[in-house]
Amino acid sequence: MTMNKYLSLSIFSILFFCGYSAHSQIGGDGVYRFLNMPTSARAAAMGGNFLAVKDGDITQALFNPSLISPEMSNNLALSFVDYYTDINYGSASYGRTLGKTGTYVASMQYYNYGEFTYADAAGQTFGTFTANDLALNIGWGRELDSLFSIGANLKLIYSGMEDYQSFGVAVDVAGSYYNPDQQLTVSLVARNIGSQLKPYRSGNYESLPFEINIGVSQRLRHLPFRYSILLTNLQKWDLTYNDPNDPDQQIDPISGEVNEKDGFSDFADKAMRHIVIGGEFIPSKYFSIRVGYNYQRRQELGVYNKMGTVGFSWGLGLKVSKFQIEYSRATYHLNGSPNYITIRTNLSDFSRN
Repeated sequence: MTMNKYLSLSIFSILFFCGYSAHSQIGGDGVYRFLNMPTSARAAAMGGNFLAVKDGDITQALFNPSLISPEMSNNLALSFVDYYTDINYGSASYGRTLGKTGTYVASMQYYNYGEFTYADAAGQTFGTFTANDLALNIGWGRELDSLFSIGANLKLIYSGMEDYQSFGVAVDVAGSYYNPDQQLTVSLVARNIGSQLKPYRSGNYESLPFEINIGVSQRLRHLPFRYSILLTNLQKWDLTYNDPNDPDQQIDPISGEVNEKDGFSDFADKAMRHIVIGGEFIPSKYFSIRVGYNYQRRQELGVYNKMGTVGFSWGLGLKVSKFQIEYSRATYHLNGSPNYITIRTNLSDFSRN
């Protein structure tokens, strides 16, 4: 490696391990939870909020900056999510390569939670108010050599509800290994290392939703299929919680304490909550079908006597002229499924003959 490559890798390592030491106890708690909600229709279709797929998809830069590459230069992506009731959110991303320093991706995430009614305990109303979140993101990525790449995101965060407002700053750091001969990608990502600059209430600072994720994907050599395995929230082993409405949860009638599961089933349940499985069938470069399964989502949001397809997701990708159009649905609850739409294009294609 050259001196510049050593310097880049050293800076990445310092940021990653400092972030881990400072936030390893946070787990899934914290403010600005919207930062972990998927915006990419492709990622949502495959069960998670990020992917470890190195193919120039600019929407992946927002959650895995080590995938930022020169192929994203002059690319534009717009995503929209029709969530529940009148809640909607989305993102916009644009990439540009600037000389030898690397490739940069500017992104914006917005979340609109709709209109709420002022009311007191007696039910008297006093007008309405709104709530929304916003994050401005600058991502950078650079290839260290033919196999390894690193990247980072810097986020400026705003959150507001009625008269309560908060500002924050966070960074993501990531590293990826990509073997083009085997079509294998492995990524390690540490997200949301940061702090509130201004809390909702004076002096009441809260932690950000820090998480450590690993992603693996590979396109099979003799089949038009890519599998994806995500290991999520690795900063905290036990993601379970006591739910009194769970019929499978046994409670001692005398002590009121929850009886522990046997060793293997308890281990399997906790392990599976970290695993997201996805697949992508690619019969041609113009069309793809995607599916995913998120065990943790199914365990936490499913109705016990009627689980249905909670935790499952699916989507389609279609290339039309100069545009890549992607659509997906992810079942969070029997009450409904959010719709994800992403459109991306390379603006340079419009200037070519």
